[in-house]
Amino acid sequence: MKIAGKEYRTIWYEDDVVKIIDQTKLPHKFIIKDLKTVKDAINAIKIMEVRGAPLIGGTAAYGIVLAVKENNDPLFIKKSSEDLINSRPTAINLKWAVDRMMKKLSGISSDKILNIASIEAKIICDEDEKFCKNIGLNGLKIIEEIYNKKKDTVNILTHCNAGWLATINWGTATSPIYHAHKKGIPIHIWVDETRPRNQGANLTSHELNEEEIPNTIIADNTGGILMQRGEVDMCIVGSDRTLSNGDVCNKIGTYLKALAAHDNNVPFYVALPSSTIDWDINDAKDIPIEERNSEELSHIEGIDENNEIKKVLIYPKKSKAMNLAFDVTPAKYVTGLITEKGISEASSDALKKMFR
Repeated sequence: MKIAGKEYRTIWYEDDVVKIIDQTKLPHKFIIKDLKTVKDAINAIKIMEVRGAPLIGGTAAYGIVLAVKENNDPLFIKKSSEDLINSRPTAINLKWAVDRMMKKLSGISSDKILNIASIEAKIICDEDEKFCKNIGLNGLKIIEEIYNKKKDTVNILTHCNAGWLATINWGTATSPIYHAHKKGIPIHIWVDETRPRNQGANLTSHELNEEEIPNTIIADNTGGILMQRGEVDMCIVGSDRTLSNGDVCNKIGTYLKALAAHDNNVPFYVALPSSTIDWDINDAKDIPIEERNSEELSHIEGIDENNEIKKVLIYPKKSKAMNLAFDVTPAKYVTGLITEKGISEASSDALKKMFR
């Protein structure tokens, strides 16, 4: 997708260095950062220079490449894989990518392991791009159906950033939006700001602006009244982990949007690649919900009159804050799951049939 008219992917391997777009500086500054060691990759995941389940997976895959490049001793690689998995707990793609890399490298001789690792990491990223494109083509059908009935602008509400910046390219929730725009369907996107890190305002709106797609940023709690007024035709969000029973773990606030959509008969879709499906956990209570530093709530970043990014305190100094990063939307509130293979009901039977 585009930044200032130039095509980019979110991560790539060049001259033995992994290159990423530092998302903590967006939208105010566009900085390409080099990851030279596995610790660099782990830190990029931890402090959210890269974020979004599929991109975290891709970064972890390249993190293994950097570990192999640094020291191809099996014990070092194994320890690096464990550290990568522990860098963030909720997004299942992280463990999925690391496990896939380690399985691929099992038994490979030291003279071949770096080349094999580099190839596999690229395959993982290329796969994600292909999957996200197909998610868009499948989700496009839903937008087309709404437009054919309405014959007017389709208003879509999304939460957080499940755009190309959260994946390798195209995005999950945004992929149908991009495909609809390319096809000439008039669309308008309601963008939840997504406190506390404002990924919606800082990233989703930024993406859509670059693609010249009409969008309006709203406070996280505004979606409900817009649905009551009939100003939302559908909701579409991403997922950090979807259980095989259809329960969806996503950025905090997703559950409340699903409840509002259910109460107002607004279709609520979740877009995700198959790598985001957790086939092992059967109870949403067992999903590890990340609790991040409360400073993300108590402080806010912005750009000042000198074009410098500054962080300021917005809470009373003595106040405590809890910063849960994700919530779980039960399958009963999900209209459908948009995957690379098609649109599935949010149920065990439907998912098992689709990914048999």
